[in-house]
Amino acid sequence: MKFFTQGLNVVLLVAVAVLFYLHFSGKQATGTPAVHSVVGGKDGGFKVAYFEMDSLQNNFEYYKKVAKDLGISEQKKKSELAVKRDNYLAKVKEYQGKGQSMSQAEMARAQQDIAQREKEYQQEEQTKSQELQDESFKKLQDVKKKIEEFLKEYNKDKGFAYILTSASDLIYYKDSTLNITNDLIKGLNEKYKP
Repeated sequence: MKFFTQGLNVVLLVAVAVLFYLHFSGKQATGTPAVHSVVGGKDGGFKVAYFEMDSLQNNFEYYKKVAKDLGISEQKKKSELAVKRDNYLAKVKEYQGKGQSMSQAEMARAQQDIAQREKEYQQEEQTKSQELQDESFKKLQDVKKKIEEFLKEYNKDKGFAYILTSASDLIYYKDSTLNITNDLIKGLNEKYKP
C-alpha cells in the first residue's frame, strides 16, 4: 500500500507541475497571460478526473478480498511464530526448573541451546515479515494494475488527460463534478469479480 500511495503522490506532483507550467508559460504578445482550460478540452485544454481511494478500498470487492486474504496470511504467520515462541519459552522454563541441579557443562549446553533457539526464532520472524511484505506488495500491485487497466478502457471515450486519486493531505480543493469514484467502483466490481 505504501508503494501504491507513493506512486500516486508522484503522479499528483507531476500533474501539479504541468498545471503550474501551463498557467505561467502561456504569455501572449501583449504581455497578458494566455488562458488555458484545465477542464473541458473544447479549446485545446485537457480534462482531469479523480477518484476517492478510501471509497474504492471500501467498495471494490476484489480489493476487499485481497485485503482479507492478506489478513488471513498475516494471522497464519503470526500463529506459526507464536508456536515457535511458545516452544522457545517452554524450553527456557524447563532449563530454569533444572537450574540448581545442572552441572557446569549442562548449563553451558543449555545456554547454547537457548541462544540457538532465540536466533532461529528471530530469523523466522524476519523471514515471515519479509514474506508478508513481498506478498502484500505483489497483491497490491495486482490491484493497482487492475485499476490502471480498467481506467484505460474507461477513458477511451472520456478523454481525460489525467485521472488522479484524491488524498486529503495532497489535494486541498476538488470539484465534485470531476469525481468518477462511483463509475470506477461499479466498473471494477463488474469486471473483476472475486
